[in-house]
Amino acid sequence: MGPSRTGKSWTFLTNHARVLVEITRDPNTRVRDIAGAIGITERAAQAIVTDLEAAGYITRTRVGRRTRYGIDASLPFRHPNDADQRVEGLLHLFTEHDAPSEGELTR
Repeated sequence: MGPSRTGKSWTFLTNHARVLVEITRDPNTRVRDIAGAIGITERAAQAIVTDLEAAGYITRTRVGRRTRYGIDASLPFRHPNDADQRVEGLLHLFTEHDAPSEGELTR
């Protein structure tokens, strides 16, 4: 990812989307691994996981000393212009996993 013609670096996906994709790829992933995969700090990754959980996109379940994530891919995008689309399409596009049925959490 290099600078654009304006000299600023940018991407099409937000870090929130990237964290959700990483969790979809591996529901047993660690925050440290998420951060490394998308190039952000662990603290930033933890804040995003907290945001996604508060909004209902993910759930966290402790399994021993690890955390397992569940995803509700039936929820819509948060931007009003995209609210008629569910995140399952994005997750399928970037992970090639079949998204869960409406209202179904992955575990």
